[in-house]
Amino acid sequence: MNTKLINRALYVDVADRLREQIFSKQLEPGSWLDEQSLALRFGISRTPMREAIKVLASEGLVTIKMRRGAYVTEVNRGDLEQIFTILSLLEGQAAKETATKATEIELTRLDDMHHRLEKAAADRDLEQFFEINVKFHELIQEIAGNRWMNGVVDDLRKVLKLHRRDSLTNTGRLQNSLLEHREILQAILKRDPVAAENAMRKHLARGLEAVQ
Repeated sequence: MNTKLINRALYVDVADRLREQIFSKQLEPGSWLDEQSLALRFGISRTPMREAIKVLASEGLVTIKMRRGAYVTEVNRGDLEQIFTILSLLEGQAAKETATKATEIELTRLDDMHHRLEKAAADRDLEQFFEINVKFHELIQEIAGNRWMNGVVDDLRKVLKLHRRDSLTNTGRLQNSLLEHREILQAILKRDPVAAENAMRKHLARGLEAVQ
């Protein structure tokens, strides 16, 4: 029993390390994941490496091709359109539910999070802005409280993380994104579910334009 727990912790740790290498572009989109070479580099056997790759495949970060092995996922325009369509539906629903059910404490947390986003934008700190932006969306999902929906959103956002940070460098995108977040926040604070849903969908539509 202890051995199984150790093995599970190992492949989860390996998956975390590979995921970070994918996000940092050390492993480029389209690159082949050579199980044997990676296992040697990590100083582990091929079994936990294989399981780690399966985890990343389940998240959409890795694509397993029949008789060819595993590759870092390449996302094309059609993929992006499909991902944003799903996110628009799910995150729009999350914003709608948050506007309806959020407690005063939760609204304060969301407002505080947005103040941090404003500061990151004022400082032109793209790294901080990106991280707080993710947390802002995650907090809305948390308040909405639909774990099934959140699981799908989380996996889709992992795939988008390969692109979204770059999109913030587009001319005017940082300020536009901030304005869109303000609209989402104001609608939620006013407890207007329709406006909150529409603001979130508008935000994601603009996000799609920025990454294409």
